[in-house]
Amino acid sequence: MSDKLVLGPLLSVEDDNKYVVCFLSKIDSKFSILFDNKEIEAEKIGNLKSGFFYRAQYNIKQSKNPRTITYKILNNNSNICDIHNRESWSFYIPASIEKPKFAYASCNGFSSPDLLAKTDEPYLLWDKLIDQHKNQPFSILIMGGDQVYADELWSKVKELEEWSRLNMTEKIKRKATKGMLRNLNDFYEKLYLKKWSDEQMSLCLATIPTVMMWDDHDIFDGWGSYPDELLSCDVYQNIFKTAKKYFEIFQIRSIKNESLLTKDRTHFTFALKFRNYHILGLDNRTQRSIYQVMGSQQWKDINTYLDENIINDNLLVLSAVPVVYRDFSLTENLVDFTSWQEELTDDLKDHWRAKEHQGERMRLIMRLFMNIEKRKSSMKNTRTVILSGDVHVGSLGVINDHKNQNKIHQVVSSGIVHTPPSYIEWLGITAITNDNNEYLNEDKTIETSMLTPVGSAKYLRVRNFVTLNEGTDEKLWINWVCDSKDRPCYPLD
Repeated sequence: MSDKLVLGPLLSVEDDNKYVVCFLSKIDSKFSILFDNKEIEAEKIGNLKSGFFYRAQYNIKQSKNPRTITYKILNNNSNICDIHNRESWSFYIPASIEKPKFAYASCNGFSSPDLLAKTDEPYLLWDKLIDQHKNQPFSILIMGGDQVYADELWSKVKELEEWSRLNMTEKIKRKATKGMLRNLNDFYEKLYLKKWSDEQMSLCLATIPTVMMWDDHDIFDGWGSYPDELLSCDVYQNIFKTAKKYFEIFQIRSIKNESLLTKDRTHFTFALKFRNYHILGLDNRTQRSIYQVMGSQQWKDINTYLDENIINDNLLVLSAVPVVYRDFSLTENLVDFTSWQEELTDDLKDHWRAKEHQGERMRLIMRLFMNIEKRKSSMKNTRTVILSGDVHVGSLGVINDHKNQNKIHQVVSSGIVHTPPSYIEWLGITAITNDNNEYLNEDKTIETSMLTPVGSAKYLRVRNFVTLNEGTDEKLWINWVCDSKDRPCYPLD
């Protein structure tokens, strides 16, 4: 019998009082979690090639005072260690009236082995994150996409490498084989085990409660932004089903997750209330196509949540791809009429400002402004902040409704591991895009613009994660923690 876990523990949170611990063990046995002096039985919820996946839920009432909870994983009254020989972990629970401190990160990997090889200290920011947590503990770590990078599947899965050499007609006709499916499962399972086993990262995932939403690299680059005939072919659909299986297990921690807006697996949008914040995680990949970002039922679930909740609280909205960013429309229009269309479609159609998504983007923005108007009736000052990643640079944007004196800020943190564009690459990006202010209605009262964080350039071309902390001045302070000497920040009124 092994006394070490294969992966984990993984700590998550599902509301003000509900904490969840999951782990992967080689043995099929009876496990429990000892939270201080309270023992809770762990439920087996998955059977993978590497072992058995367990989940335990800990409900704890809020207290006037903050607390630190220590927990252990037990099997036959013996402590079980993680792969780094740690046998106990602790997490922080803020007081009932305490203003929580959040961390936000995205892009936790590399899109190519070459980038990894060229990067010194690839997990440096995870070291910084755990150091900050030890000094001023985070209530929640929000992870906004690309928690793993699956892009190597085209070379690591032999059958996919062979399939990729076919012409488009043959690709669409070809069915996924049993060998392909077996190797796809091996690939995604090993990917999570390898990438989440770093010493400091695994400590963060065990000691800071997380919430996660996926983006394209958790499946593969550009998922959902390919032509329909390719997206719907048997091979692509089986890749997606496999990626979805492991995302549901490791990131969502199964459909037992009570923050999910639906349990039917048609989408994984979630929402939870934590102290004076609501966190709404939009699933922009499960139902994505060139022509839509989210399906009709997902929109209904989101609208219902916004209508029935968030009366007196702040709202954090996870949108993996930025809603406010540089405009690629001129490049998109040129590409649509050139031989480059097939090669570049996924990159350009992935953005909210792609012409096929602009109507849905407007719908999202207007829906959030409606929610702000509803909350204004409570006579409390609340904020709406969009948290995004994906683009491998940090930035800050704002959407102003000048007529009603409302605003939505957007914070981009990207990436905690992935490197930023090189100087030459960034020159290319800026040459074919612009960040001019944008007007969304005919009387020009709704305007989007990019802001410049204090102490930095407008775009942070450096690896980073973000902390969000409400100060005694009642401003929400955004601080980008970078792997450089820069310390950008911005106070949101």
